[in-house]
Amino acid sequence: MTRDKATWTGFSAVALWALLALFTVASEPVPPFLLNALTFGIGGAVGIIWLAATGGLRSLRNVPLRAYAFGTLGLFGYHFLYFTALRMAPPAEAGLICYLWPLFIVVFSGLLPGETLRAGHLIGALMAFAGAALIVAGGIGELSGALAGYGVAFAAALTWTTYSLGSRRLQGVPTAAVAVNCLLTAFLSVGAHIGLEATIWPVDATGWLAVIALGLGPVGLAFYTWDIGVKGGDIQLLGTASYAAPLLSTLALVLAGMAKASLSLALAALLITGGAVLAARAGSRRSGRLIRRRDA
Repeated sequence: MTRDKATWTGFSAVALWALLALFTVASEPVPPFLLNALTFGIGGAVGIIWLAATGGLRSLRNVPLRAYAFGTLGLFGYHFLYFTALRMAPPAEAGLICYLWPLFIVVFSGLLPGETLRAGHLIGALMAFAGAALIVAGGIGELSGALAGYGVAFAAALTWTTYSLGSRRLQGVPTAAVAVNCLLTAFLSVGAHIGLEATIWPVDATGWLAVIALGLGPVGLAFYTWDIGVKGGDIQLLGTASYAAPLLSTLALVLAGMAKASLSLALAALLITGGAVLAARAGSRRSGRLIRRRDA
C-alpha cells in the first residue's frame, strides 16, 4: 500500500471516531468499563472472524508477544485513563486535555526516523488545537477539586500518543494483530468492570444497537484503519487531521438534536480545516522535494 493510500485509510478512523460521542450517549446507562468490554469484544470478534474467513489467521503466528502487550496496554490504558478522567473532572475540560494527543503526535513524530518536523506542521497543529479548544471552551470552569482528573487526562493524551507513535515503529507487525489486542482489551475491561462498577445493561433496543454500532465502528474498524495509517501513512498529517474528530462529533450531535449550532462552532471548523490544509501543504512540499531528488 502506498503512503497516500495508507494516509487516507487512517483518515477513515477519524471519521468513525466522529460518531463515538453520539453512539456513547445512545448507549446510556451502560457504565464505561462494561461498555468498553462489550465494544472491544465485538470489534475483536469481528476481526478474528474476518481473518478466519480470509485465511489471515496465519499472519498472527509470528507476532511477538511484546507487540501484543504493547497494543493491548495502549488500547486499554488510554480508555481506562480516559473514562477515569471524565469521572474525576468535568467532561468538557477533561476531554480537551485528552485531545492534546493529536498535537503531541505532530510534534513528537518529528523525532521518528525519516520524518521532519516543519514549521507548517507545528503552526497547523496549533491552529487546529485552537479550533478544538473552541468546541469545549464553553464548559471550562474553575479548577477546584479537578486537578487530579486533569492529570489523568494528560496521562491519557500521552498514552495514545505513545501508542500511535510506537505503532509506527512496529511496521513489521500485521494489522491483523489489532483483533487480538481488542479481545485482550475486552478481557482486561471485564476485570475493571467487576472491580469498579455495577452492572447495568442497555435498557432498550436503541441502546443495544448503539453498543453494536460502537463495536463495529469507532471501537472496532477505526483501530484497524488507524493502525494502517500510522504505520504506512503521513503520521504528521494524520495527527493534525485528528482534530477534526471533536468537530465532526459535535456536528453529529447537532444533527441529532443533542447540541446547538453556534458561531464558535463555525470558527472552529475554519481553524481545524485551515490547520489541516497547512500541515498537508508542509507534508506535500517535503514529499515533492524527495521525489525530485530521486529523479535527479
